[in-house]
Amino acid sequence: MKKPELHTALLLLRPVTMDDFKSVHAWASVPENVRWMTWGPNSEQDTRWWLAEAAAKPGYDFAVVLKSTGQVIGSCGIYADEANDTGTLGWILHRDHHGCGYGTEFAQELVRYGFEDLRLRRIIATCAAVNVGSSRIMERAGMRREGLRVKGVWARIDEEWVDRAEYGMLAEEWNAKNQCVGVAIGRPGYSACSKSSDAQCAPLHAR
Repeated sequence: MKKPELHTALLLLRPVTMDDFKSVHAWASVPENVRWMTWGPNSEQDTRWWLAEAAAKPGYDFAVVLKSTGQVIGSCGIYADEANDTGTLGWILHRDHHGCGYGTEFAQELVRYGFEDLRLRRIIATCAAVNVGSSRIMERAGMRREGLRVKGVWARIDEEWVDRAEYGMLAEEWNAKNQCVGVAIGRPGYSACSKSSDAQCAPLHAR
């Protein structure tokens, strides 16, 4: 299976490679950067193991690359649960690039990729409830907050249980929000977006 590349106005999302080690380890090894992650901070061995695993899986993990400079500033992914036609989003950005709108931009593209290309029925994402930046990214990508699990995740850096916020979106909701024609593909409640002469999708770039 050919590994896809995804494009937004400012970013290239391409498959990660072992050559990305230096960039990935620059955020994966820093406690401040992985504060709300369920892994890390990484040793060099941890980062090399993850890169090898990610590089072996087509279409799941992407390096986030600034088109203007070619710099790898983060990673993101969509992880499919084929039995339930569901994808889970995940991401991390180097702390030097927080607050620039890049997270919103790649999250919107991952949602599009999940519904249009992977033809998922549902996309979900979670974060520590105190991680306001990630919550805003999910909301700007069109996801709705579905629940809160009180003390639902272990914060490794702070060594305490924190609340976990849960977000989700259905294919039909994405189609409606983007003014697309849903094309049935054989399962109830399961549709994909068709860009025809009669319907055009609104742009998904960050505003």
